[in-house]
Amino acid sequence: MEEFCVEKRVQSRIPTRIGEFHLYLYTNNRDDKEHLALVMGQVSGKRDIIVRVHSECYTGDVLGSLRCDCGEQLQSALQSIAMAGEGVLIYLRQEGRGIGLLDKLRAYNLQDEGLDTVDANLALGHQADERDYTIAACILNDLRVKSVQLLTNNPLKIENLLQEGIQVSQRVPLEATVTTDNADYLFTKAQRMHHMLNLEGIPDGTPPGENGGRNGSA
Repeated sequence: MEEFCVEKRVQSRIPTRIGEFHLYLYTNNRDDKEHLALVMGQVSGKRDIIVRVHSECYTGDVLGSLRCDCGEQLQSALQSIAMAGEGVLIYLRQEGRGIGLLDKLRAYNLQDEGLDTVDANLALGHQADERDYTIAACILNDLRVKSVQLLTNNPLKIENLLQEGIQVSQRVPLEATVTTDNADYLFTKAQRMHHMLNLEGIPDGTPPGENGGRNGSA
């Protein structure tokens, strides 16, 4: 099998309201997608860099959908990096936990009929989570980050990065606001996908489907 590799194609300065970043665009020999790294400060050769590996969520990141916690996590991660004065946000183009936007929206419709976010993916012939973090590891290696403080609630993400040789010195929780629209989704992520979430904000530990099936899928 051909060795997996990424290629940095371009780097551009990106001034924002919370500070100046540099945006790196990467291509690779595994898929035809353009993955991104938003970098603040000088991270090369440093340890314990704040890092968020964020999977694309058009509905949450761009449209502000409340069905999931993705948009809020994205903004919180950027704020954490800005407060530290340095860090990396890797933006992986794997919409809907890897199933793509078309089937993600189809999964939303199944969730409105009562399925939770896991069963909706399975009903469409997908795995519960099809994401791959190999590209993220390759990008961190290209940026020469020695070890990371990883902003995540997902133990699978930590496990995958460790398997790829990335030193995770610390996990930093990234909790989102619990609402009536995402409560089922967060409950499912905690109970069925083992995400490390605080469920105290979900009324009575409400199981999936009992808030009208309003689950997210990212």
